[in-house]
Amino acid sequence: MSVNVANISIPEAELVERFVRSAGPGGQNVNKVATAVELRFDVAGSAALPEPVRARLLARRDRRVTGEGVLVISAQRFRTQERNREDARERLAAFIETGLHAPKPRIATRPSRGARERRLGEKRQRSTIKRGRSPQNWE
Repeated sequence: MSVNVANISIPEAELVERFVRSAGPGGQNVNKVATAVELRFDVAGSAALPEPVRARLLARRDRRVTGEGVLVISAQRFRTQERNREDARERLAAFIETGLHAPKPRIATRPSRGARERRLGEKRQRSTIKRGRSPQNWE
């Protein structure tokens, strides 16, 4: 069961799953059954990702990506191991989806003369209001 996003398919061999005990409510079930999933995916070393997508994903400042470029997703929302596995894989797919689209380059623009004059006029008005509050004018 590989993860598919757009035209990218992540093979099962590149995913490392570890099952751990989940935190939170659930009674004795929490203490006995390892339902939480920790999914690891090596973004930096993956052969399935195209180079531009890999670069965009590694450039993101995401706290789930380690210094070595490994994405760690922890899923423990659900009470069953299978639902948590599906949740982790969906979140991996969503993460990869964010790297598919290249950001539109910003075009530098300048404020118009009218916008500049309005801004300076508002600054003058604000200055006058504040000057009127000072105690030296209260005599």
